[in-house]
Amino acid sequence: MVLSKISSQSDVSIHSTFASRYVRESLPRYRMPENSIPKEAAFQIINDELMLDGKPRLNLASFVTTWMEPECDKLIMDAMNKNYVDMDEYPVTTELQNRCVNMIAHLFNAPLGESEAAVGVGTVGSSEAIMLAGLAFKRKWQNKRKAQGKPYNNPNIVTGANVQVCWEKFARYFEVELKEVKLTEGYYVMDPQKAVEMVDENTICVAAILGSTLNGEFEDVKLLNDLLLQKNMLTGWDTPIHVDAASGGFIAPFLWPELEWDFRLPLVKSINVSGHKYGLVYAGVGWNIWRSKEDLPDELIFHINYLGTDQPTFTLNFSKGSSQIIAQYYQLIRLGHEGYRNVMENCHENAMVLKQGLEKTERFNIVSKDIGVPLVAFSLKDNTSHTEFEISDLLRRFGWIVPAYTMPADAQHITVLRVVIREDFSRTLAERLVLDITKVLHDLDALPAKINANVLKKTAIQTQREITTYWRQFVINNKSNKNTIC
Repeated sequence: MVLSKISSQSDVSIHSTFASRYVRESLPRYRMPENSIPKEAAFQIINDELMLDGKPRLNLASFVTTWMEPECDKLIMDAMNKNYVDMDEYPVTTELQNRCVNMIAHLFNAPLGESEAAVGVGTVGSSEAIMLAGLAFKRKWQNKRKAQGKPYNNPNIVTGANVQVCWEKFARYFEVELKEVKLTEGYYVMDPQKAVEMVDENTICVAAILGSTLNGEFEDVKLLNDLLLQKNMLTGWDTPIHVDAASGGFIAPFLWPELEWDFRLPLVKSINVSGHKYGLVYAGVGWNIWRSKEDLPDELIFHINYLGTDQPTFTLNFSKGSSQIIAQYYQLIRLGHEGYRNVMENCHENAMVLKQGLEKTERFNIVSKDIGVPLVAFSLKDNTSHTEFEISDLLRRFGWIVPAYTMPADAQHITVLRVVIREDFSRTLAERLVLDITKVLHDLDALPAKINANVLKKTAIQTQREITTYWRQFVINNKSNKNTIC
């Protein structure tokens, strides 16, 4: 977070029982201390506080990788002091990034010649990748409008209301109107027909999601491409598609290779994917791949030479670590197609185990789809007595972090719980989670029902009328008792 706050005005110092072996004075929380302390004390103080964090492997809210092999952990630690941007000093690291870009481009069926290099860039995650892709679409649209002598100051982008917040950030930060296709109950992804209807001459691209954050569902990119091709032919526009494959980009090619969502579709000009999700790398790496050089305007690429040689760069930040790039290359060559397929099949099978266990309780509606990101999104069939938020809270007793949230506009009355199945979430854990959810349901059934705010929510006028009625009755009663001696 950019903004921070002081959690407690009364306790502005850090105290540590074990660290008192090395230092007796407490440390200020929000100011740098005047004096140094022993390294053992610094470690113990921080370690003690971090004990209160949740366990990453039981954090079922996150798509981000929480386990890697020890050999890769060692590679990561050995590269912690390498600044990726120093390409002249670390040419092998740069070469590994280029290999990753080309491997991923081929995975996404980029139309490359035998010896043609792919066009792409490593980022700190899909958020940065989406910003870069959006900037490329915006600049290319502006250049075309300028050449045609038409206004170029009112660009827009069409997405579903289910997009991740980074799309809203792009729109706000780079002054692009965000046109969202609203969701409906039972259909929680972008409707391609409605999306194409919203496209106009100022649309820089339509963004499709391969793996919705809300329920893991893949949007129909093939249908979107076909409908948009028809509209482009009728209007003379050339509105393109970007695929946000942050979650699904490393899943679909291995589980459903016949599914057309990538560069096999002519209007798909760029694709982003998160290496730190189902690319199986710790947090801090994403990728954006362009269809061809023509889809990335050259004026967006900067050239620097003060680090030794001419270095092209297209990023929002400058310095960043090399570890995650190296870790991504490790996973790609270590696992190969066979290994990734095995991991994704295992995740999908464990998701089905969890889904079937929840269905057996007969208490939940399953909101997620079998074809999509391996997760299970579910809601209570009856939440008049207790809510999904209560289930989420009570599961923390067992160490599970399972998020509960409401759907976006026009489906905000739907609340769901979501469990993301990662590589380190085993069948045993899936079965254990079902047992713990069953215990929570049993405990909730034994408790008195809470007032359902959604059912009993009153309008301002209803509240005003109730108050007026109450005071009118109070005055009447007071008049009738005016001769009463107290």
